[in-house]
Amino acid sequence: MTAVATARPLPAPGHGAVDFEQRVDFGRLRDYRIGRARAALESSECGAFLLFDFYNIRYVTQTWIGGALGDKMTRYALLPRGGEPVLWDFGSAAKHHQLYSPWLLPENSRAGMLGLRGAIAPSAGLMESAVREIKGMLTDAGLADQPVGVDIVEPPFLFELQRQGLRVLDAQQLMLDARQIKSADEITLLTQAAAMVDGVYQDIVEVLKPGIRENEIVALANKRLYEMGSDQVEAINAVSGERCNPHPHNFSDRLIRPGDQAFFDIIQSYNGYRTCYYRTFSVGSATAAQRDAYTRAREWMDAAIEVVGPGVGTDEVARVWPAATEFGFDSEMAAFGLQFGHGLGLGLHERPIISRLNSLTNPVQVQPGMVFALETYCPAADGFSAARIEEEVVVTEHGAHVITKFPAQELFIANEY
Repeated sequence: MTAVATARPLPAPGHGAVDFEQRVDFGRLRDYRIGRARAALESSECGAFLLFDFYNIRYVTQTWIGGALGDKMTRYALLPRGGEPVLWDFGSAAKHHQLYSPWLLPENSRAGMLGLRGAIAPSAGLMESAVREIKGMLTDAGLADQPVGVDIVEPPFLFELQRQGLRVLDAQQLMLDARQIKSADEITLLTQAAAMVDGVYQDIVEVLKPGIRENEIVALANKRLYEMGSDQVEAINAVSGERCNPHPHNFSDRLIRPGDQAFFDIIQSYNGYRTCYYRTFSVGSATAAQRDAYTRAREWMDAAIEVVGPGVGTDEVARVWPAATEFGFDSEMAAFGLQFGHGLGLGLHERPIISRLNSLTNPVQVQPGMVFALETYCPAADGFSAARIEEEVVVTEHGAHVITKFPAQELFIANEY
């Protein structure tokens, strides 16, 4: 009998560094990311990129500080054409980078503060002095007469850039393009992150019984993820019973009851790389309406995975999903995010974004090295239950490779009676 060769799974190695296996090469990862960012800059008319997006800053400077500062618009980085990246950070963090992040020139890790989203008013002058410093650096490099590409920005800072004579262009589109093709090291980190959630779902189904609350499951998931090495649990949706339809995108203190349908989404990162990973369960038993909703959600998922491959347009993926009016919504805007695909990487929503809202008229070509999540949602005929499924896929030369492994081909009955 001849053995049939099968494709090897994408590796999800242990998290530690060892001498006996090739795992993530972080030096190679850093080189890849700064190389992609520099190529994006060279392809543009900009003399430099000025970055405030936390994920762009990490991609370019290979640094990270606590997620609580991620929405404060305080850290920023400058990537000048032909030069090395410069980072402005909380003062003590900048000093820490000088000690532990040798890929940044010590003089390029600087203390900075712009105002914590307006808590320090622009009249204090912090933004004015920051722009003056940036403009001086660009002048010294012979780049001040070229546009500055900015990703996201507070209005007072934008006004100050313009007041001091700098012309601003959009760098976010260029940075998102740079980040959409993942290296082998990025794919390994994404697979390791997914493996962590595989294990958390095992923990969830073991305790998913009447009497436990949605928030208790969220607490359990947070605990397990941080124990396994997560660097940020961004959000966990826990939705059960009559809360399933319409989807509220949150969790509550609702008690789980016998026969409930319940779905969860685990959004977390390992070494910066995200998961977005839904699973749906029924508690103890399932009704015909719940099973039917799950079957349809699974069929829509399998149809999308089957279509994905190099050269396929995202419009072709979106077309296999039902129109909004076919599952109870008035428009694609109202249904956005339910039949849905989104790139994964350092950010939760990277390119490509796949939906009937945008992809039918503005498709993107699927390429090897893309990693994205595909999501489906089907309301049940009972009017309150619903099924939600999500699979993360890596695009290879041969198609879509699923890296989310917790069983989802059939409706999982937790602690069946």
